[in-house]
Amino acid sequence: MTDVLTPVGAGLAVVLVGFAIVYAVRRVLRHLGDRAPLAAAVARRARRPAQSVIVLAGAHVTLAQLPPADWHRYARHGLLLAEIAVGGWAIAAILMIAIDVGLSRFRTDVRDNRNARRIHTQMTVVRRVAVAVIAIASIGAMLLTFPAARAAGASLLASAGIAGVIAGFAAQSLLSNVLAGVQLAFSDELRIDDVVVVEGEWGRVEEITLTYVVVRIWDDRRLTLPTSYFLSKPFENWTRTEAAVIGTVELDLDWTVPVPVLREELLRALKDNGRWDGRTGALQVTGATGGYVRVRALVSALDAPTLWDLRCDVREHLVAYVRDTYPGALPRWRADLAG
Repeated sequence: MTDVLTPVGAGLAVVLVGFAIVYAVRRVLRHLGDRAPLAAAVARRARRPAQSVIVLAGAHVTLAQLPPADWHRYARHGLLLAEIAVGGWAIAAILMIAIDVGLSRFRTDVRDNRNARRIHTQMTVVRRVAVAVIAIASIGAMLLTFPAARAAGASLLASAGIAGVIAGFAAQSLLSNVLAGVQLAFSDELRIDDVVVVEGEWGRVEEITLTYVVVRIWDDRRLTLPTSYFLSKPFENWTRTEAAVIGTVELDLDWTVPVPVLREELLRALKDNGRWDGRTGALQVTGATGGYVRVRALVSALDAPTLWDLRCDVREHLVAYVRDTYPGALPRWRADLAG
């Protein structure tokens, strides 16, 4: 019994001491995280892989001190598989730490964040591709530890051509979406936090993956579309070149509406509204058919959400102004009744 308890105790001691060290280091890194992005990224990404390495070290210590037995070779093979998996996990964690530190230099919570959103979009796609490659390589390395898998390698390579053709036809839709996701990320056509109109819905791009894009609609619903959609169908991108946008407010009024007076009132309302950025403020008659004229106001704001609120403010103000000051300019139907 002592021959078993002593190795197990040594392994548990290694695990406990290692976990205590990881806990202490993580507390220090989290304390430094507000000033050092690297410390914050390491504290967030490295804890689980580090704990896994410690558990493997404890298992090795235990196995090395146990009395010789036939099952040890199976245990060592199992530990080798675990080491490969944890090694791949650690490489992926290091990659994520590097990306997190790099992205911390590009803030998206500022007004002019076009370049930052482009970087975040591209790095998100790069991270997903890299993690997938690391996972596939780790699984391949694990399979190569089995003699049967190495012996079957030649036959697998011989049939790879036929299998590749079959897989290509079977995964045509998936591959097209993956390639579309990469193209979207690096063509600058679509970025995270872009304001878009798709399928008649207005919203912001919340997530871009290799196969699909999630758009957060204005009422907090999520619209999920395949990445190939954005390469095959037209969509509106309000923030492709800059965050500042221009919007319209349209009113259908009677022909007697005093347009110059309404134009002055629009400018007065915009100057008193903090959401207006001062770039564009104009009022024009864009239609005069039937029993009314169409008046369009052009307004501008620093970003799309602010523009939406500004348009609502302007619409409410103009409606109230016409109703209270020029009620005769409200839309009306005229009829000539012959006696």
